[in-house]
Amino acid sequence: MIQTFAFYLFAVLVIASGVMTITARNPVHSVLWLILAFFNSAGLMVLVGAEFIAMLLVIVYVGAVAVLFLFVVMMLDIDFAELRAGFMKNFPLGIAIALVLFAEVWLGIGAYRAGALELGTPDGSGAPLLGESNIESLGALLYGKYLFLFEAAGIILLVAMIGAIVLTHRPTKSARGHQDIGKQVSRRPEDATVMTQPEVGKGVEL
Repeated sequence: MIQTFAFYLFAVLVIASGVMTITARNPVHSVLWLILAFFNSAGLMVLVGAEFIAMLLVIVYVGAVAVLFLFVVMMLDIDFAELRAGFMKNFPLGIAIALVLFAEVWLGIGAYRAGALELGTPDGSGAPLLGESNIESLGALLYGKYLFLFEAAGIILLVAMIGAIVLTHRPTKSARGHQDIGKQVSRRPEDATVMTQPEVGKGVEL
């Protein structure tokens, strides 16, 4: 009974928050509704026993993607009047894209009803471990059979992150208070400022 109630509760909240995401006039409110949709989707994943996917929804999508969207939207100076005017101007293009997506969904449903694709027979190497949870079985598979691919994907993401930092970094040497670490390390003692105690009326020798 409690499982059925939880399923309908999460499902209704996901649909309602999804509708509010695309109908809210304020972009900040849209992102907040999207975060609510992710949380309820994680609840649905827990109900079906996919706790790893639920954890990914909360950590990756809510903790990174949605929060990034929220920061970007809040940091941008958005002119809502211009945004609404652009919505009406691009409305025909949006309708065309929606029709294309609807046609793709309809085609996919028709292909599914015609018969599932034969992708081959599983060899049993990805079978879940007996007596272990979903996360432990997935971890054993990732760090066992697919360890090289997992590490390669991590290296590719690391290179992409370093490349983004290098491309966006602009040194501002002319900025006030900029530090030159190399110049500070290679400074000679004779180049340092000397504190003196001159007598009254004799000034400072340069």
